[in-house]
Amino acid sequence: MANPKTTLYVGGLEENVTEGILHAAFIPFGDVKDVSMPLDQATQKHRGFGFVTYLEKEDAAAAMDNMHNAELYGRVLTVNYAQPIKIKGGEQGWASQPVWADADTWFERQQQEEELAKLNAEHEATVKAAEEEERKLAAGKGIVEEEDSKDDPMVQAEAAALAQQST
Repeated sequence: MANPKTTLYVGGLEENVTEGILHAAFIPFGDVKDVSMPLDQATQKHRGFGFVTYLEKEDAAAAMDNMHNAELYGRVLTVNYAQPIKIKGGEQGWASQPVWADADTWFERQQQEEELAKLNAEHEATVKAAEEEERKLAAGKGIVEEEDSKDDPMVQAEAAALAQQST
């Protein structure tokens, strides 16, 4: 269905109604582009509904206004704008696109997540390097934090080495 505003759902069709009869019933409202009536695979008869596609959306609106609740072959018709064909798949669960249509966006999202992970790792490395540099400077000036000197033997060794160099 190209444009849902030009395609009408016609429900409540009697089993003897054909695509030709449906076309004839809807042609007074404008140029009909297509008529389709899905078949039941088991019985090869239509399933009680069909679709009529007009060239102009104004014609479709006129047909819907005039044919909704009208009678055809003794049955009351239901006429509404058709919904897009839905197939299973896609990120949205039921989508009007094939499953593989999301492949590019999925791949792009994976690349973005990998890039973000790399940036986070680089940031953490930079922060650690800055903290280490700060510790070295503090140790060089003789300012050693008590917690670091108690917990970190490396800080104690660096402080001792720097003290030895300055003498």
